[in-house]
Amino acid sequence: MEQESAAPTRESGPWDADEPHPDTDRIDLGGLRLPHNPDFDVRLASVGDQHVGVVALYEDSSLQLQALAAPRSSGLWDEVKAKILAQAKHLEEQEGPFGSELTGEMKADGNTRPARYLGIDGPRWFLLAVISGKAALDESIAAAYIDFIKDVVIVRGDEPMAREEPIPLRRPNEPGAEQQQEQQGLNPFKRGPEISEIR
Repeated sequence: MEQESAAPTRESGPWDADEPHPDTDRIDLGGLRLPHNPDFDVRLASVGDQHVGVVALYEDSSLQLQALAAPRSSGLWDEVKAKILAQAKHLEEQEGPFGSELTGEMKADGNTRPARYLGIDGPRWFLLAVISGKAALDESIAAAYIDFIKDVVIVRGDEPMAREEPIPLRRPNEPGAEQQQEQQGLNPFKRGPEISEIR
């Protein structure tokens, strides 16, 4: 059901599954389709038995991606940004590749790491990307993550969802994908770190 009038004028994503976007081979995780980057160690992040996000590890840094349902009428980034600022005191707002973003430090497990919070509002979805570690400070490392985010496809689906409900993810169902990755010495689909609630 592609409408010619809906052809994007944008050069990059993140893309909505229903809009025309580059037809490249991606890792299908249900609610997210991720570009292949052999340098990244990609893991599903889970709360209990539900997959709620993705973590990509690269160059002593990590990228967390979480796709949430958003209302049709408005985006969520301003609201989510206010919640993050209320919890983390040492953040500054600045302009980034996707518009307004927050930079500074995040506390995790008693440690403090440099972090960048990027929010992208889409049609009925919101993508939160958190870059932490070296890449939060080093633009040359961050560039690989930014390119990765620009080629993510979000599959919102048509079912009703509560505001800020995580868009469900699943393990890739491509037969042989895991064996092929393990032969190359890395398995991006093994269970990764548990992420508690991100707000």
